[in-house]
Amino acid sequence: MFARTVQLYRKSFEGLSRDMWLLSLVTFINRAGTMVIPFLTVYLTQELGFSLQRTGMVMSCFGIGSILGTIAGGKLSDRYGYYKVMFWSLFLTGFMFILLMYMHSFAAICITIFALGVIGEAFRPANTSSVVAYSTLETRTRSISLLRLAVNLGFSIGPAIGGFLAHKAGYQWLFLTDGLTCIGAALVFRWTLKPRRQHSDTPTSNAVTSGKGFSSPYKDVPYLFFALMVSLWAIAFMQFFSVIPVFFKAHFLLNEGQIGGLLALNGLLIALFEMPFIYTIEGRFKQLWLIRMGVVAVAVSYLLYLWPGTWHGIAIASVLIITLGEMLTMPFASTFAMNCASNENRGQYMAIYSAAYSVGHILAPVVGMQVAGRWGYEALWLVLTGFCVVAYAGFWLLEVPRRFKIQQA
Repeated sequence: MFARTVQLYRKSFEGLSRDMWLLSLVTFINRAGTMVIPFLTVYLTQELGFSLQRTGMVMSCFGIGSILGTIAGGKLSDRYGYYKVMFWSLFLTGFMFILLMYMHSFAAICITIFALGVIGEAFRPANTSSVVAYSTLETRTRSISLLRLAVNLGFSIGPAIGGFLAHKAGYQWLFLTDGLTCIGAALVFRWTLKPRRQHSDTPTSNAVTSGKGFSSPYKDVPYLFFALMVSLWAIAFMQFFSVIPVFFKAHFLLNEGQIGGLLALNGLLIALFEMPFIYTIEGRFKQLWLIRMGVVAVAVSYLLYLWPGTWHGIAIASVLIITLGEMLTMPFASTFAMNCASNENRGQYMAIYSAAYSVGHILAPVVGMQVAGRWGYEALWLVLTGFCVVAYAGFWLLEVPRRFKIQQA
């Protein structure tokens, strides 16, 4: 049994290019340095004495900048190439974090954090576009999972180091370390990776595309509909990082360490099992069907909270199920988005896809806190389930060609 498991792991990583491993290394270095953003609200309220309202406005500036950054990054990637956008985004973001350390007034921080969001998030569509260049069609979904593995491993390290630095050495070390790791990741990227042409390939019969030939994704109605469904799903899923920790503390009476352990369980499971899981199921089912099953899993994870009582097993089961939903939805949704584009406009397509998640990230805490505060957590779980039902129906419509005149490749 152990030997078969080891063989499955080995096969799940086979065929991935050297460049994809190097790209994942760059991503890991970048994410391992993620320290400022997770502690920014604490820094603003505790160190600078900002009110909750002003802190919320600062975070909104970052969110708006992030959306604009993804759109700009996509257009720049199509015009100048993903390689230049990735390098300069990483390099300049490092200096922006260091500059932010010297900003103390409300206006200055709002302007700087907005610029940081624009420059930093330009990296995301370029990064996803680069996967097409550094992988083949057959390894594309697993290559995305390898990047997600790097992200999760890095993000599990960064906040932990950041918390230690903030407590022992002061917040200035968070800004300095985050900035230097961004610059370091940019230099490693430049030294180890060379720009590659994106492969001119077409999706297999297992993929559904909205139809090639659109000069702009903004004219591609099926793809825009797909992005809208991704946003709805993201609003539901992102509650896991905003409302769920508050619910765990209020309902299950968990302390911060226990809550952190449950959240860390999500990243650990993805790091351990996503690659062999994707290897096992990829090619056996249609992408949109797998995405829909991920949506169902997220809905089920929230419905579990309607179970009466405060048995901690419910919290653990919910985390396990929502992690399954994440592993089903995110890698295959990314692959679907890539396959909808051509080499000439893939950056813009991936920008819309990234922006869909940004919208979900911004709206999730707003929707979750407002609904829970006004009508209670039980109402929130039903509302989130409703979002998932709509997303499920939308992804199903995309699988019916006559509905949107989409091509079955």
